[in-house]
Amino acid sequence: MKAGPSPANEIPEAGTAYLDGAFVPFADAKVSIATHALQYGTGVFEGIRAYWNPSHEQLYVFRLREHFERMTRSCRIVRIDLPGDADELSEIVLELLRRNAFRSDVYIRPLAYKAARVVKVALHGLRDGFGIYAFPMGGYLSTGGLAAHTSSWRRISDEAIPARAKVSGAYINTALAVDEAGEHRAEEAIFLTAGGHVSEGGGSNLIMVRDGALVTPPVTDDILEGITRQTIAELARELGYAFIERSIDRTELFVCEELFFCGTGAQVAPCVKVDGRQVGDGAVGPIAKAIGERYFAIARGDDASHPEWRTAVFG
Repeated sequence: MKAGPSPANEIPEAGTAYLDGAFVPFADAKVSIATHALQYGTGVFEGIRAYWNPSHEQLYVFRLREHFERMTRSCRIVRIDLPGDADELSEIVLELLRRNAFRSDVYIRPLAYKAARVVKVALHGLRDGFGIYAFPMGGYLSTGGLAAHTSSWRRISDEAIPARAKVSGAYINTALAVDEAGEHRAEEAIFLTAGGHVSEGGGSNLIMVRDGALVTPPVTDDILEGITRQTIAELARELGYAFIERSIDRTELFVCEELFFCGTGAQVAPCVKVDGRQVGDGAVGPIAKAIGERYFAIARGDDASHPEWRTAVFG
């Protein structure tokens, strides 16, 4: 994978962003300190990746429309009106990428939020804002085998804050868990539900391999309905692997053959150690390797399969 700036580094305010109906210099895309979303976390976001293929001289956005379809569902839950449908918002992204003339892997961040400058803690009747920015980015999690730690912080319940919606305020849950994982020298957290079942990673879905089948928690175990997760389900079946959604006990992670995280940021990130215990033989497993290679080949356009998942930016 082509390297890019670390996600831990500050994003440079370079090039062009989109804010409330206009393309503006990134450095001018500002909101007030009194913005409702800044005070109370009343925002919804997406993470979208675009992959540069140098042999094609093309930048491919991966599953662009699906991300805005999910964003529309998230916004419905928290009463935010988007300034267009999935197709119209996708066109804004493509124009933004063309204006910035990226020739590298890119991360795209749309954000819809309550923009009113009020103290009232509510959702209904407050003015909405919308913006998009993009920047070069390579890996988020290691794809060479990482360590994970089961967090003492439980995954927020859908009955408290909807996990299936990418609500900005909910990510304090992730921040606490990932920070704790780092204190245990791990690169990713693993959440448990209030009932003690495995939910997902800090910022990614989780898939394990048991008896040659891929097993992942169901959407009812407080997970984000991941687009990459759905992609891998389809690729797994095409490669001849069973893909099963069921609840997972924590100790199953200690005895499974393979384990990996997946998501737009994580991509396909194999895990070789959980809570100090080796996963499988302690190396990236053959199933995760095969799925990862297929995923990246399709996303970059080196594999012509699933053209409906790629949107070309240039030409």
